[in-house]
Amino acid sequence: MVPAATFRWARHTGLIPAPDVPSSRWSRAAVEALDADTIQVAMPTPPISGGAAADRIADALGTPNPTTHGEKANVTAFVVRRFVDRGLLVDLSANPDGTLHHPGQVAEVCRREDLADLAAADTPLGPEQAAARLRVRRADFDHMVRLGWVRSPQSIEVRFGTSRAGAVDVALYTTASVDAVPAEHPEVDWERLRTVEKGRRSPLAALRPEPAPVPA
Repeated sequence: MVPAATFRWARHTGLIPAPDVPSSRWSRAAVEALDADTIQVAMPTPPISGGAAADRIADALGTPNPTTHGEKANVTAFVVRRFVDRGLLVDLSANPDGTLHHPGQVAEVCRREDLADLAAADTPLGPEQAAARLRVRRADFDHMVRLGWVRSPQSIEVRFGTSRAGAVDVALYTTASVDAVPAEHPEVDWERLRTVEKGRRSPLAALRPEPAPVPA
């Protein structure tokens, strides 16, 4: 028997072949042919959580995450999830609420020369922060979201008070995706958009999302 995370890592690295029966399963013969010791050696230490991976990345950047509860982290699990999206890290967890990672792969990421740029690009921004970064009103940014110009890969639950009745989901956007919007939409008069007064109709309000491409 090997831990599930270790099995997933061995599957990722090719130590375990593809399933040989329908429904993504392995036959008894295929399982008995596996070498459990070799699979275990592929990850000799337990996997680490996304939060622990974020702490190691923060340490590698020379900006350690605070240890006091409630203080803002310099690198968050959101960034780690975006590293998974980029293919830099493998998520070994089957839990949608958290991730698990091979410590050695995290160490490899921490040695990357472009680590600071990657972390900065994947830093999360809320809608208000994204609008401020683009120097537009929140209403204008909401239209960009409606138009599909920028998409949220993840949201967080924010509570007002102690009751969940006052909880709302707040979308998060990567800094890189927000920064890319002006260059990807040169048809917009950005100078004009950034000077529209509060309460005035957004120049983006009349635009409609482009239709999704029809599969070939």
